[in-house]
Amino acid sequence: MRMRKKKNGEERIKACADYLIGDASDASLSKMLPAELEIGCGKGRFICEKAKNNPNVNYIAVEVMTDALITALESASKDNIPNLKFINVNAKELETYFKKGDISVIYLNFSDPWHKARHYKRRLTYKAFLEVYKNILSSDGKICFKTDNRPLFDFSVEQLRENGFRVCDLTYDLHNSPFNEGNIMTEYEIKATQKEIPINSLTAYLK
Repeated sequence: MRMRKKKNGEERIKACADYLIGDASDASLSKMLPAELEIGCGKGRFICEKAKNNPNVNYIAVEVMTDALITALESASKDNIPNLKFINVNAKELETYFKKGDISVIYLNFSDPWHKARHYKRRLTYKAFLEVYKNILSSDGKICFKTDNRPLFDFSVEQLRENGFRVCDLTYDLHNSPFNEGNIMTEYEIKATQKEIPINSLTAYLK
């Protein structure tokens, strides 16, 4: 479902400018590194809670949809979260902002499954994106991936294993597994759970 366009979007973004990294030359970016990174943060529930719970860790969230980003920015601003910044950019451009070792953890939460085969290259776990991640992760870095879409999950496991990652902590029912401890649910995850849809989850480390 397409989000309704936010009223006064530009003004609302300007009001939260302290939480937004403009481009790769933005001085606030270097002050945030190293960091943990969420790609596709949506309305920001997960990353805001993560940052509040871990004040000694820096977090950066990427969201290409401006209307969703506005909600995330306003949530961070309202809660006064100093260790969190956002970037309004496509994941393909991450290497413009980050270099090897800048990111210790990448969170992929309920990414768009792109159901049609001709669109698989747009999936955030497609091999081309995995190469980007390898170029910004630290040597002991990892990817934490959650989805309620089993075909996407199976595709992602295959892509990760074939492209230099070791898959661990794999479960097809996160909320009834030992890996659920400390789990922070996204907005989408809450809705899926209410419908009793099991959540698939894994952690992938660089080999």
